[in-house]
Amino acid sequence: MKFGHLELFVVDSQKARDFYEGVLGFELVEVQGECVWLKLGAVEILLRPGTAQPPASDYKHSHAAIVLYTDDLPRTRARLERQGLTFCGSDGTANCPTFTDPDGHWFQLVDPREHA
Repeated sequence: MKFGHLELFVVDSQKARDFYEGVLGFELVEVQGECVWLKLGAVEILLRPGTAQPPASDYKHSHAAIVLYTDDLPRTRARLERQGLTFCGSDGTANCPTFTDPDGHWFQLVDPREHA
């Protein structure tokens, strides 16, 4: 087996696409109707239309999260904030900032060298 891709169910795939491309810097791979394929590095995600789910109240109570690595946490955080991203605290143990996408999927920003 090998890892294929992630599928994220979103209410509005165009709004989600705008966030992933415009704020997080994902690259567009393909649009298939209302489904949007994006990638960041070697990982592809599929934004697939779905129903809204009640968001978790915070990172530690989410069912799953996506962790994004950076080699300069302060600089990356500042760039994302300039893009309009609002951080929602940290993971609680390693002081890694957390945030959600427009559909409530949780993310964590990590410099892996600081947590090796």
